[in-house]
Amino acid sequence: MANLFERLGRPPPAEARSIQPQDELLPAQKLLDWLQHWTKPTISLRDIHAYGPNSLRDKKSAVRSIEVLVHFGWLSPNRSHRYDRRVWEIVRKPIVRPTVATKTPVTGP
Repeated sequence: MANLFERLGRPPPAEARSIQPQDELLPAQKLLDWLQHWTKPTISLRDIHAYGPNSLRDKKSAVRSIEVLVHFGWLSPNRSHRYDRRVWEIVRKPIVRPTVATKTPVTGP
């Protein structure tokens, strides 16, 4: 029988490790749903603090959600007129109910 310290030293089971990325995607999905109603072409952290979903109005969760959306291509960093302000351009994709991990549809001949 393993003692407590041996069990704590082991890595968590595979099903426990797979839950963590979903925890990061849920707040990002909330932000993405809210961005579909945002009419301006760009968004700043200040806008999210003032007008965004209540659960994302603190800096840490808002920045983490923005990083996830940048990773999946829903936001792209944009230059700001001030050195202390961060602005992102919203990438609009022709999808009815977008999810964070949705790939862009391939259009062509």
